Amino acid sequence: MANSGLQILGFALALLGMIGLVVGTIMPQWKMSAYVGDNIITAISMYEGLWMSCAFQSTGQMQCKVYDSILQLNGALQATRALMIVSIIVTLAGLGVACMGMKCTNCGGDDKVRKSRTAMGGGIIILIGALCAIVACSWYANDIIRAFYNPFTPVNTKYEFGAAIFIAWAGAFLTVVGGGILAASCPKSKGRQSGPKYPISNPRSSGSNKDYV
Repeated sequence: MANSGLQILGFALALLGMIGLVVGTIMPQWKMSAYVGDNIITAISMYEGLWMSCAFQSTGQMQCKVYDSILQLNGALQATRALMIVSIIVTLAGLGVACMGMKCTNCGGDDKVRKSRTAMGGGIIILIGALCAIVACSWYANDIIRAFYNPFTPVNTKYEFGAAIFIAWAGAFLTVVGGGILAASCPKSKGRQSGPKYPISNPRSSGSNKDYV
C-alpha cells in the first residue's frame, strides 16, 4: 500500500499538470508564423490558438481576435478544443476522487483499504484525462506538420509549434506521472481465516477434573 508521502507527491504533480493544461488551453500561442522563404517579414508575428488568433508587432503591441464561427474552423482545431476541455474536467474530477482517498485526509472514513481503492480510482481517472490531453496535442501538432510540409501551402501562411502546445504537453506529462503514482495505491488483500476466532482458555484457571462413578 502506498504511503502518504507518495500520494501527496502524486497529487501535487497531477495538480501542477492540470494547471499546465489550463494555461496551455487558454494561451493563443499554439502555433506561430514560421519565417521561411526568401521574403521574410519580421515586423508582425502571427499566432493562432484554440480560441483566438493574435498579431504581435515589433513595437510590443498585440492584437487578438476571437474566432467568429466554429463552423469555419478545421476538424483538428475543433477536436483539440473538445479533448482539452474534456481532459481538464476529467482531471479535476480525478483530483477530487483522489483527495478523498488519500491517507492524509479524513474523507472516506477510517477504512484504509477503501481509501486506497478510492485513491487508485482517482489516479486512473487522472490518467484518462491525461490521455485526452496527449491525443489533443498530438493531433494538433500533426496538423501543423502536415500543413508545413505541404507544397501547396503558401510560404507566408506556414506555421510552427508555439509555446502553448509545449506547456500543454508538459502538463499532460506531469498529469501522467501524478496519476500513475496515485494509481499505484493498490490495497493489499488481507487473508481471511476459515474459522471464527475464539478466546483460548487457560487450563490452569479451570477447576481440577473430578471423576464421578
